[in-house]
Amino acid sequence: MKKIRIGCGAGCSYDRLEPAIELVEKGDIDYIVFECLAERTIANNQQQKLKDPSKGYTPMLEPRIRGILRKCKEEGIKIVTNMGAANPEAAIKLILEITKEMDITDIKVAMISGDNITDDLEKYKEIVMWQSTHTLGELEAEIISANVYLGAEAIKEALDNGADIVVTGRVADVALFVGPLMHEFGWTENDLYKIGQATLLGHLLECGGQITGGYFADPGYKDVEDLHILGHPIAEIDETGDFIVTKVKGSGGEVSLRTCKEQLLYEITDPSCYITPNAIVDFTKVCFRQIDKDVVLVTGAISKGSPTTYKVNVGYCDCYIGEGEVSFGGLNSLPRAKMCADIIEKRLKIVGANIDEYRVDYVGYNSLYKTNISDSFAPKEHSEIRLRISGRTKNYDDAMLIAQELDYLYTNGPAGSSGIESGVKQVLSVGAIIIPKENINVQITYWEV
Repeated sequence: MKKIRIGCGAGCSYDRLEPAIELVEKGDIDYIVFECLAERTIANNQQQKLKDPSKGYTPMLEPRIRGILRKCKEEGIKIVTNMGAANPEAAIKLILEITKEMDITDIKVAMISGDNITDDLEKYKEIVMWQSTHTLGELEAEIISANVYLGAEAIKEALDNGADIVVTGRVADVALFVGPLMHEFGWTENDLYKIGQATLLGHLLECGGQITGGYFADPGYKDVEDLHILGHPIAEIDETGDFIVTKVKGSGGEVSLRTCKEQLLYEITDPSCYITPNAIVDFTKVCFRQIDKDVVLVTGAISKGSPTTYKVNVGYCDCYIGEGEVSFGGLNSLPRAKMCADIIEKRLKIVGANIDEYRVDYVGYNSLYKTNISDSFAPKEHSEIRLRISGRTKNYDDAMLIAQELDYLYTNGPAGSSGIESGVKQVLSVGAIIIPKENINVQITYWEV
């Protein structure tokens, strides 16, 4: 029976390189996927592109391609990635330059585009934004990006046409895995169990090391061995749609029932209705079975059909945040930090800062849970406290007033302050709209080296 092995080389923009190299050298894989786009990433990448038209792709594109390309060529491993981000054209240009420098030939590269609809938003201004009561046209902010979560069809087509490397902008995370499986097995959206399983495979692997123990470990409660050499996951799937999740032998972490169950529920909202461009999947009958150390069999996901719409991720400049931090150590550190916070609050009223939202945190005491938990477990004395003050404003100048007042504390605040840091940052927020699939024209462009 035909089997395909897919490894996930990265589950976010800044995953380390070693697990990807380990996968191509020791994982016996057919595909390596780099899934590198979070909700806000495209907007950040678009800002980079606006400053420098040669940028806008995932910053780690170059070291990743350099690190695995020769071995992938030798072993016939295909690369599928959304590291094109906001600028797939520049990403392709860089990849072609790398192939030339490394003297690697006989490679076909495909670029999938059409997700960027920033210039077409006028036609959608009457659409109510997802999880909001306001329309897109009522959004009082500078829109930076608008990108469609494309599906797996174009990835499949590129692989059908012989692509060795497929680079996309915004696609649904799972599409990076579903596309190769549609190509290899000839599955369509009508193969409800197989597409459901392919979607589940993508969901479990898309975050890389999360299913092998990363973002999972909790000392004394959920102990995981050798996180410093955490291995990334591999899925082996056959033509029935059933698959196993595993990792390279000897790599750190674990693949177990507990890691798989936790990842299954990660960011899906309704387990009976997980919506992706190619399938609306029911996860409620999913079964995990440990069949060996670091080997888990996965069955039971089924599609209920495919949606007729696409989700569009809209990134916009929402506001500014002025913030600052200062540390106090030793006895009486918390009262001194509170005195400092009182000074800042009074000073901001004197200088007339217009602040929409204001927050005071005592890091080490209540910065995560405020008084709900902190007061119950706090000691009578704190060895050290770091005060953080932040405020959200509509304009840069008001945010700067917050940062400046923290700087003034060097000689105008309580005794023993140290490590003062302050600054202003522009906040990129994200929203979404839903549009008909037929509105989007997806293109595939090829280069041969």
